[in-house]
Amino acid sequence: MSAVLSFPLDSPVLEQPLAGALLEARFQPPADFISIRGVRLPRAELVDRSLFAPEQRERLHQKLLAASPFPHLVLENIFHPTLLELVAEEFDMLPGGGWADIKTQYESTRRSVLGVALGPASQLYFDIINSGWFIDWLSSLSGVDYLLPDPKLFGGGLHESRTGATFAVHRDFNRHRHLGLKNEMVFITYLNKGWDPAWGSGLELWDKKQDRCVTTVQPEFGRTIVLPHGPASYHGHTKPLQAPDGRPRRSVAAYYYTSPLAGKQHGDESASVFMKTHRVDRVKALARMLTPPVVWLLARKVSGRA
Repeated sequence: MSAVLSFPLDSPVLEQPLAGALLEARFQPPADFISIRGVRLPRAELVDRSLFAPEQRERLHQKLLAASPFPHLVLENIFHPTLLELVAEEFDMLPGGGWADIKTQYESTRRSVLGVALGPASQLYFDIINSGWFIDWLSSLSGVDYLLPDPKLFGGGLHESRTGATFAVHRDFNRHRHLGLKNEMVFITYLNKGWDPAWGSGLELWDKKQDRCVTTVQPEFGRTIVLPHGPASYHGHTKPLQAPDGRPRRSVAAYYYTSPLAGKQHGDESASVFMKTHRVDRVKALARMLTPPVVWLLARKVSGRA
């Protein structure tokens, strides 16, 4: 049965972040379940909500900034393990046409195609991480405001590597190919139980100046990495995958973006345009057209309307 995530329910539309008890209340999900292929998932436990507390946000933010060789954050068991088990099952359920196989001298991998119809558990996972409250959390960890998701999952979705696969050390793309938005980070969750580092394909984080791998993140089940994009964020898996029984290396991934206009005042461009207006409003509009922008903004600031 397909399910659409809808918590927190009826959360208000706010221009400013919530604080204290109000922030905590925003993440109170209803006490019920989601059923996928006969498996009941407790909605309240889909995500480890303890990580959303203000003190945890600040702790994780500092940990991300202090990481070497460039800012990143590795987290364990954010998501309910049964949800991830159901997601892993759906790799084998995705039709052949839902995959794109990529083989070049630099990489060997397969990914779900852009905008593919995912299984219910996979869609639920992406519904969670693309929701406003989750993205607000990612912004607080990364320090990047106004993050935007991509529901079609350009470059993301289901990722799978097979025997012998490698991915040369690289930085991710700077801009979304179709939307032109700036790439800010990738969020990856691994789905491989009992992973042995001897099998290869650990995610290597490289120091470009020293030309060496500084940190390796093993793709163990339930492990998530938040990887901000930047000029130093070189990563890859250069050791060929040699897992027993030909088992693949699997993960789910999503990118987040920002607009070049994010956080900037757009004046009338961000307001509704009414067909019929009152005379006083037409006079104000004319006055604004004739007044230098700096003077107009100063007047609004003095009046407390800026």
